[in-house]
Amino acid sequence: MALNLETALTGVSGILVTPYDENGDIAPRRLAPIIDDALAAGMHIPVVNGNTGEFYALTTEEAEIMVREVVAMVDGRAPVMAGVGRGVRDARRLAKSAADAGATALMVHQPPDPFVAPRGVVEYVKAIIDAAALPIMLYLRNDAIGVRAIVELCSLPGVKGVKWATPNPLKLAEARAACDPAIIWVGGLAETWAPAFYAVGARGFTSGLINIWPQRSVAINAALEVGDYTKARALIAEMRVFEDVRAEELNGTNVTGVKAALQLMGRDCGPTRPPSAWPLTDAQGASLRTFMSANNLI
Repeated sequence: MALNLETALTGVSGILVTPYDENGDIAPRRLAPIIDDALAAGMHIPVVNGNTGEFYALTTEEAEIMVREVVAMVDGRAPVMAGVGRGVRDARRLAKSAADAGATALMVHQPPDPFVAPRGVVEYVKAIIDAAALPIMLYLRNDAIGVRAIVELCSLPGVKGVKWATPNPLKLAEARAACDPAIIWVGGLAETWAPAFYAVGARGFTSGLINIWPQRSVAINAALEVGDYTKARALIAEMRVFEDVRAEELNGTNVTGVKAALQLMGRDCGPTRPPSAWPLTDAQGASLRTFMSANNLI
């Protein structure tokens, strides 16, 4: 039986890649073994159309197809969260189509528009809520909107929580203290930042590692859930090389590293789309191969 949404959010949110075929078109079914392995390992909630899924490189139609296909492949084994965003009309369209496809909840990408007002973000989220009656997770990548705006966002009906993706645990603690205690705060910067976020009250974290090594992500989450920071840090140290490769070139190899690792595993999900970097440099590729071999992933 699938976990309920609130419980799932306090675990590992697995951000799925978007596979492409030889022509560069989306090939969702290549995700099937990745999803199966991640769910078998204990991943709590798969996320489609997240940043590891190259959301901003997809057309709106492609993003809609990815939600339908992922919901079908998960087949009720876990809640499914669907990323929505871009212009408000596209975001509303994606929200409605995600609801129609059977998604459990929406993850609202923070608008990257250069002209974003805090009160405008509130209206943006209200418009998405109006388009689909699904629970909302806010994906906060820029905390410059301020605690007051975050409180207003978290007070909107249907908002269940925040995926906090800024390297600022003190601001996270401040925002958490100011908001309704029922709001769920999830670490949005993957495994390496999870201990710092847990220390100020977050639960769970997002992960791109689940695409290749879901057992490690789940083990880190289990250690943090019982307060074993020593074990969690040790487990994170052993996968740090992977995250270091992904962080290079202004984070432009983030998805590249995941897809290159999948190729090494014989699970080719195609390249990344520009402006993401592809392929890895020789040095990056050598580091990744060493990491994969050392951990018996290939």
